[in-house]
Amino acid sequence: MLIFSGIAGAILAIGLTIILIVALTSDGDPFGSKASAPTDLRPPLAQMCPAPTVPPSADPVVPPSAGPPANGEQTTDKDAGISYKKFPAPWVAWNTTWRAGTLEVPYRVGQHFVTEEYSGGSYHASILSAAVPAADNDAVTLDLECVGRQVAADVRAEYYPQPNTMEPLRDELTRLGGRPAWVSEFRLHFQAPGLTATEERSAVAVIDVGKPTAAVLYVSIPGTHKQFDYVINDVLKSVRPL
Repeated sequence: MLIFSGIAGAILAIGLTIILIVALTSDGDPFGSKASAPTDLRPPLAQMCPAPTVPPSADPVVPPSAGPPANGEQTTDKDAGISYKKFPAPWVAWNTTWRAGTLEVPYRVGQHFVTEEYSGGSYHASILSAAVPAADNDAVTLDLECVGRQVAADVRAEYYPQPNTMEPLRDELTRLGGRPAWVSEFRLHFQAPGLTATEERSAVAVIDVGKPTAAVLYVSIPGTHKQFDYVINDVLKSVRPL
């Protein structure tokens, strides 16, 4: 009996030792359940638009023009890394931060003017710019088409009355100020209680400025002020990298 008791005690001791080893090597989980996947902390655009796996073609970047437009006045957005034409009255400087849409693009620089007041507040014509994270960590290669389409879709879905219909005018990869850019231009048609404007011409340019952040330039001209439609082409042509 003493021999059997000794054997049983030894087996029990070995079993307890194994359990202890398993517990210590399983991060406190003796059953070895799989650790949960790490949270994806990348910016939303980096998640939706991973950097291209194929390096961009060796198409040389066209250098920017020797100087700003003829009037010499530019709006400078250091965060975005671009400057663009500044327009006279009725345009005035934008002096607040507007985090717009699901992507929360932080527009801090630009110009605007109020086109009408209605029950929903003030309605504006605008030329606004921002920097938005669009790449992983220190990567500087962007999927411009994907990022451009995502930002334009967010503009349509979040900046304007719903539902609305879109008349596409331009949607292409191009260059602004010598830098690669995706430009979407469209006219939206909509209705909102008390709002006189029922349409708006807009342009969204996403510009690769060689940083993990892309420059976003958003221009909007309500249908009540079509005499300012020319501003869209003028401001896009005037873009210069800093």
